[in-house]
Amino acid sequence: MQDLKPVIKSSSFWANLFKQTTHRGQLKDMLSIMPLFSEFTSRDLDLLLTIIHNRAYAANEYIFYQGDPGIGLYIIIEGEVIIERQLDKEHKYMLSRFITGDFFGELALLDDDGRSASAIATSNSKLAVIFKPDLDEFIAKYPKKGIKIIRGISQIVATRLRSINDDFFTLYVQSINRIKEEK
Repeated sequence: MQDLKPVIKSSSFWANLFKQTTHRGQLKDMLSIMPLFSEFTSRDLDLLLTIIHNRAYAANEYIFYQGDPGIGLYIIIEGEVIIERQLDKEHKYMLSRFITGDFFGELALLDDDGRSASAIATSNSKLAVIFKPDLDEFIAKYPKKGIKIIRGISQIVATRLRSINDDFFTLYVQSINRIKEEK
């Protein structure tokens, strides 16, 4: 009978199949300093880690496309991701750039709408993902911890909405001033 051990060691596929892409301790440390999980205790974070999935993306690989169902929140462990919106066949606009420690896609945890933009890894990237069905199950099992997550997401969404309102108002004032100058 042939020994399979050397074959498995020499095959990068088999060597990496069950390899953890992110150490749990490193991820826990990263989560503990994120505003989204600021109210979590060490034990809360340990429970949260049970529903987090690790994913790796190559440079220029799409994480999701505009219009796809929103299925999860993505946390960048390593790498860089841009968010891009396609207006028509010829016009794309970069909306945001995220780096290690940032997160995106949080609205997918709150509603069932499709993605409003595409997410693309601009470098080889490692992401931690919380999928909506896993979060829903987590909330059912640990309602108080679930409320902390929803409150954290709500605070982030509110902050981003205020920023968008400020940007909108600035653009509005600029356009009014431009119209006045043209008269």
